[in-house]
Amino acid sequence: MSSVTGQATRIPEVRSAWREPLGPIQGADGVSVMVLSGYGLNCEAESAAGFRMLGARVNVVHVGDLLEGTASLDGVHILVFVGGFAFGDHIASGRVLANRLRYRLGERLARFVDDGAFVLGICNGFQTLVKLGLLPALDRPTDDSPLSPQQVSLVANERLGYRNAWVRLQLDPDSPCVFTRGATGVPLEVPSRHGEGKLVFAPGVQARVEAEHLVPVRYVDAAGEPTQTWPDNPNGSPGGAAGLCDRTGRVFGLMPHPEAYLYPENHPDWIARRDACDASRYGEGLGLLASGVRAVLT
Repeated sequence: MSSVTGQATRIPEVRSAWREPLGPIQGADGVSVMVLSGYGLNCEAESAAGFRMLGARVNVVHVGDLLEGTASLDGVHILVFVGGFAFGDHIASGRVLANRLRYRLGERLARFVDDGAFVLGICNGFQTLVKLGLLPALDRPTDDSPLSPQQVSLVANERLGYRNAWVRLQLDPDSPCVFTRGATGVPLEVPSRHGEGKLVFAPGVQARVEAEHLVPVRYVDAAGEPTQTWPDNPNGSPGGAAGLCDRTGRVFGLMPHPEAYLYPENHPDWIARRDACDASRYGEGLGLLASGVRAVLT
């Protein structure tokens, strides 16, 4: 039985979602990654581990230290907003953390992005980025203006309740997103675990986002078609949208967890894949992180 589909199926030939081999990247020791932690965030260990596997220099920093100025974004290439339950998801997922960051660090975050840095938000991190206005960030008046107003939110799953299961993601080759570069067209299978993941848009925003290919990842069914149908789409997001990027492609957020698939053994079908002579040393989720590191080095 395939744990991804929930049905008894023959495991097909394993093909990678990535053109480049996974693993350490030459020159990655020159890439500085800051992984945020604290206040209920709980995925910093695996997020940091993924970037370290690639050879990047990683610093795990408590959000409070960043807010108080004892830690700095100076010299950081990639800022990672990790998954978890920031402030217990009180009021709404990511809302309290986003408010603290907007009013105490908003201008610095805007300048961080304007200066060419990269931002990755995963699950609760994605929820925070949209409430901060960092995604999709369509209407900032000028490049040196403060953060964009919020245009998108992530609300309770259409089929209510927290769902923890694997999903398939199709990566859009026409998206400017740097984290999805190098995709082969094979769907990427990763874990997904959330209760508030349905994307909703302010009037007119969805059409603009779609027209500019700012939806780099979509939930797809077994035939590889984008879907809004549960369980292939765990939350009912329109068009199967599983994440968003900004126009630069350097700010990217998604609900599923690539950092939870760093090793082949993480996959629910890993024994069948091993028996099918899959000799992969790394999990396919590492590819999203690797694309980000390569983009810094380009």
